[in-house]
Amino acid sequence: MASSSTEELPAQETPEAECPIYEEMIYLDKADQNQRLAVEELIKTEASYVHTIELCVFDIRVHLQQKQLPELDLEGLFSNIDDVLHVSKRFLKGLEATVSQEPQQLLLISALFQEFKEEMESVYKVYCASYEQALLLVESYKKDPRLQQEIVETLNATVPHTGASDLSFFLVMPVQRVTKYLLLVRKILENTSTNDKAYSALQSAAGAMLEINANINEYKRRKEVATKYNKAEPLTLRERLARLNKHSIAKKTARLSRLFMHEAGIMPKTEDKEFDHLEEKFQSLASGVTELKENVASYLSNLQVFLLSKPHECELEIQEGAAQQYRHLAGTLHRTIFPEFRRRLEQLVYQPLCSLSDTLKGPQHLIRKRLDKLLDYEEIQEKRSETGSVTYDEEAAMNTYLAINTLLVAELPTFNQVAIQWLGQILRSLVALQRDLAEQVLQEAQKELAQLRHSHVPLPTFWKMVKDTLSQSGAQLRSFCQKFETVMPSPVVQPLSPAEERRVLSLVNKHGPDKLYQVTSNVSGSKDLDLTLQRGQIVALLHGMDTKGNANRWLVDAGGPRGYVLAGKLQPYHLVQNQTPSMQTLAPDTVADRRRHSYTLPEMPSPHVHITPPSFQVVAGYAFTARSSQEVSLQAGQPLTVLEPHDKKGSPEWSLVEANGQRGYVPSSYLMMVPTQEPGWVLPAWSLPTQQT
Repeated sequence: MASSSTEELPAQETPEAECPIYEEMIYLDKADQNQRLAVEELIKTEASYVHTIELCVFDIRVHLQQKQLPELDLEGLFSNIDDVLHVSKRFLKGLEATVSQEPQQLLLISALFQEFKEEMESVYKVYCASYEQALLLVESYKKDPRLQQEIVETLNATVPHTGASDLSFFLVMPVQRVTKYLLLVRKILENTSTNDKAYSALQSAAGAMLEINANINEYKRRKEVATKYNKAEPLTLRERLARLNKHSIAKKTARLSRLFMHEAGIMPKTEDKEFDHLEEKFQSLASGVTELKENVASYLSNLQVFLLSKPHECELEIQEGAAQQYRHLAGTLHRTIFPEFRRRLEQLVYQPLCSLSDTLKGPQHLIRKRLDKLLDYEEIQEKRSETGSVTYDEEAAMNTYLAINTLLVAELPTFNQVAIQWLGQILRSLVALQRDLAEQVLQEAQKELAQLRHSHVPLPTFWKMVKDTLSQSGAQLRSFCQKFETVMPSPVVQPLSPAEERRVLSLVNKHGPDKLYQVTSNVSGSKDLDLTLQRGQIVALLHGMDTKGNANRWLVDAGGPRGYVLAGKLQPYHLVQNQTPSMQTLAPDTVADRRRHSYTLPEMPSPHVHITPPSFQVVAGYAFTARSSQEVSLQAGQPLTVLEPHDKKGSPEWSLVEANGQRGYVPSSYLMMVPTQEPGWVLPAWSLPTQQT
């Protein structure tokens, strides 16, 4: 009995001694099992996620594209989901490759997260930042029964097994997935022993996923701030005044005061060389785009005016030869080549320029807001250095500036690069269009030149023919000019109105006669501080460039308002002293302007003269047939009286005349002034001009 009881003691002590070891083994087995399950969950859920995104891209989106619904913004809905799919497929391929290397699997998975950290952050932050806008689009489509029906039909046709009723079921998946990566890595980490060599690597992977989520949230916050201040609301003056209050006035006053102190050098500026360089490059780009847009718009306008003149439809007295070849060539150019060139120029150059200009407005507005917030930031920083604390609102204002500045520094390089590429493509299109136009015109011209009699003449003979023809034509032109000058006296400009005369004399007294310029065509101000002026208006030059050093934009005084005008719209004007010392009139600087109206009066001692001096007479140079009761018919050579050298709107293209007791308007270009016949004086022996049509 004793021996048997003695032998049983070890048997009773053994389970008590081995129990903690047994429990530890069970715990290790369970942790290892949970670890395997967590790794398996990571790989399986990633495969399922990639499959769902593929359905979204290749089935749902393609099906909606085939419906061709213009109201559906597919780019706004799906954002950069293609980039998300590309990164996720490569990440899944790497995860699946770790299955066959089980001893090193955890290390490989950790390294994989580290490897894809930057790519995941770059694609997911863009998608997550635009996710809210995509949801707003989905909600707006729900309010349109027709669009909602089309979307539901697409979902039923492509993914009926999901039971989804709208697109938000699929659009939210990338947002959920990027946050779930952190949870999955932590789950694996919780079931990994601290002694495991992969433990530190898994900790680094979890830290990387945590940093990705933090950076995405910060990026979204910056985008929200930028979106808030990027909206340029078209407010009326009443609405702007309604927003004024004591707080806003005090804030704007403080900003303006600080800005003046910066410009005067009283207070140092907060320097940010990186941002200053990016802003300078952006502003230079914006200025170039604006100027190019204005030039192309002017080019299109001039081209349209050119197309209105149809020389090929005019009747020519020459019935054969080079004139008819030119007529045929001009008809081809005006009917087909030039209109098609104008259409392509507007579509491939002007419209993209307008789109690029509109795209630049957002960053421009945000840069202006940054300056406002920088001035607030500096003031709050001074307060913090003096008092040691700031309010919650002041802290929020500082964070707003930091968010806007960080976003601009991060985004402006990419934006500048894309905008320059966009502008380069527009310029290449412009060059290609000009080259095509030149080739088409040359091709048509060669067809017509081949039909001329000298097309096969040897080159030396041809150039001799050209020189002889030019010499003969020059002699004929000089002879005609001499005869014309003997008949047509040099006209002068009509006298100024009393109000205009007082305004011009005021400009002369202020700035001197050598500063006077005349506006050659109507000017419509398109920029800040630009003037809107009428053709023929007289201004005084103040400065030959704007504040940015642009010599093509002059500062002028219009006799009251002061502002900028394009230099190409101005020509010098000189005062002409008359016999009466107190009276002055303005004369154009060019011969072409002096002869703008062929019936204007010869120079007289005083500007206040009658329209018809006794020794000269206005006659109809061409026959004109009235087309309404406001007009009067004329015969070539018929004498008449000019009552007003303009129409009711002040346009000099039409003149009010009286002929045979009837009054009415006739084209000013149909009138000419000739001397009245005196004893011993005979009209030159050439016929009146041919009737114009």
